[in-house]
Amino acid sequence: MPVTLADVKAAAKAIRGAVVRTPCHLSRTLSEITGAQVYLKFENLQFTASFKDRGSLNKLLSLTAEERKRGVIAMSAGNHAQGVAYHASRLGIPATIVMPETTPFVKVRQTMGHGARVIQKGATLAESDVFAHEMAERDKLVFVHPYNDDKIIAGAGTVALEMLEDYPQLETIVIPVGGGGLVAGCAVAAKAIKPSIKMIGVETELFPAMYNTLKDRHEPIGGQTIAEGIAVKNVGAKTVAICKELLDDILLVPEQTIERAIALLLMIEKTVVEGAGAAGFAALLEHPEPFKGKHVGLVLCGGNIDPRLLANVLMRELQHEGRILSIGVEIEDRPGVLAKVAAIIGEAGGNILEVVHNRMLADVPAKGAELHVNVETRDAKHAQAICNAIHHAGFVLRVLETTARA
Repeated sequence: MPVTLADVKAAAKAIRGAVVRTPCHLSRTLSEITGAQVYLKFENLQFTASFKDRGSLNKLLSLTAEERKRGVIAMSAGNHAQGVAYHASRLGIPATIVMPETTPFVKVRQTMGHGARVIQKGATLAESDVFAHEMAERDKLVFVHPYNDDKIIAGAGTVALEMLEDYPQLETIVIPVGGGGLVAGCAVAAKAIKPSIKMIGVETELFPAMYNTLKDRHEPIGGQTIAEGIAVKNVGAKTVAICKELLDDILLVPEQTIERAIALLLMIEKTVVEGAGAAGFAALLEHPEPFKGKHVGLVLCGGNIDPRLLANVLMRELQHEGRILSIGVEIEDRPGVLAKVAAIIGEAGGNILEVVHNRMLADVPAKGAELHVNVETRDAKHAQAICNAIHHAGFVLRVLETTARA
């Protein structure tokens, strides 16, 4: 095998002190939710908020003096970009980063903040990759691949090395899969240290590239995913070779479960993760049976999520839980009626967040109106009690948003 445990240990020695040895803790609450003993590896606490610091630095440290002088180029949706940009700046290496045009603003801004030249080119990672390789050839730059590189894979494998040092009782490690660098490196390290351990990869249903490759399937690839960090159409030849030999299974998770995982990690663990970083926990939520009663390690591989997107995810989760109730109430358009509806909601224990008074609906009488009301509630049962109170007072109402997860 091209990457060995010795390579991972060498990477750990090389990067020691320059990357964070992130904490790994047992989560009592997530363990109760899933039925497994859940240990979280907080790679979102790296300086650039992702595990990519490890492989990027290990690769840059392997360059010759002549290669460092020429400079490096990388293609990335964000986390690899930031890892390369940050450590290249530390080491005095000129860095150019090519990013898809759809990359979240927060990742573009942070990459530029680390001193790299950023070029946004291509609608997809594949298109950006072609452009970056052309530029590397033209300008004689060293291409730093995000995953299909032995040094990158070995650096990523240091995550599992640390997890097993902290918790040798781990029986399964669940890892998000994009191009496969993290899962491949961790599989090399973990299987060499503890051959009985299960290595499980996770992809979003929209981008099952490794799943298709390992299982000889042809599921469609593409779409708008909240897990853009693992939204790849092509996996690496090096990572596939390792995964074929060492990966025990690969699971797919839907977008709504990833959203829920992001929200629960923030609300319960008080930690911010991006879609890719939440994919491992999403797998336990979506496929709990294989993990029941097991000591399971989850890698929260990144925390670079756009604040606006995070706010939207949290609001949607509150609606799914019934903690935000959005209703339309038909009323007579006369003084005092709005106050009466507000009083009913208040007496039922609801907290009104927003009211819109709409007189222009075609299906409402000319002397009527519809109130669009957003109400904060305790839970779905409380939301239903508020609806019942309004209905019993003689008002016609409709729920504007789903208030319970299907």
